[in-house]
Amino acid sequence: MKEVRGLGTLLEEVTKKHKKKQALLFEGHEVTYRELNENANKVANGLASLGLAKGDRVALMLPNIPDFVYCFFGIQKLGAVAVPFNTMYKGREITHILNDCTAKAIITLTNFANLINEVSDEVPSLEHVILTGQRTLVFVSPDATVNVQMVVAKERFGSPEDAFRVVGEILVDTLKSFGVDAWYKHRGGVRAGGRKIGTVLVSTVENLVVINALVFLGPLTMDDFFRLIWVTPEIKDKAVEPMTSVEEETGSRPDIGAFKDALLAQLYETLGIDVETGQLKRDELFGYEKTKALATRN
Repeated sequence: MKEVRGLGTLLEEVTKKHKKKQALLFEGHEVTYRELNENANKVANGLASLGLAKGDRVALMLPNIPDFVYCFFGIQKLGAVAVPFNTMYKGREITHILNDCTAKAIITLTNFANLINEVSDEVPSLEHVILTGQRTLVFVSPDATVNVQMVVAKERFGSPEDAFRVVGEILVDTLKSFGVDAWYKHRGGVRAGGRKIGTVLVSTVENLVVINALVFLGPLTMDDFFRLIWVTPEIKDKAVEPMTSVEEETGSRPDIGAFKDALLAQLYETLGIDVETGQLKRDELFGYEKTKALATRN
């Protein structure tokens, strides 16, 4: 009987013969077979450390970047089953694929974390969301967005999930006071009519929780942003997922001061905390003005 060798084994055999030869070329950067094999081994070991094993399904929601190749071959080395799918898929399509293959894990870009978290409670088999690649993109405009940052003692929340939920609900209540029919779902953005109108970011530092609450008051244009930040075509539509604003939902844009006052009042009512308001610090203002100048330079 002829021996059947897996793709992981074949990669190792090719690597022994062609260690320093080019395996991948991405945006002018060359990846050798040795680098490819080493990275695939790291993926396999990482998945194994999470308890994944032969036969388990691992979904891949990645664009055409080297990380996809590393992860694909790493899954093969583990003996698991790779389930790649299109990065353009939306919530219901993602839920169907993950449930259909009973995926135990999904590997995707950091940008897609909120999207996966929104559907994760509908996928009972999903145990791990593994993130790689680009960071979360947050769109801010001095004229169109209001952003409140809070630093709160960790014991005020039972967990980061609680912080997401509580602040998300505060944003929803604030938006409703301005006539916006908004809603919030697990770790996702705040939405109105299926479009993102706000978002919550939570991070922990020692015994503190840092929370950013962002709401779009007016329509945003992405032209200046994409002059500075290059995003691969495969994920650009995800990076600029359908967005809306208070102005687009109600026909009028609230004064930023009035919105901040309403949001701070909700924060105090719900959490019993006062938020100190202030201007950008000197270094922050310098960075903002420099970035704005670069964006508008011909």
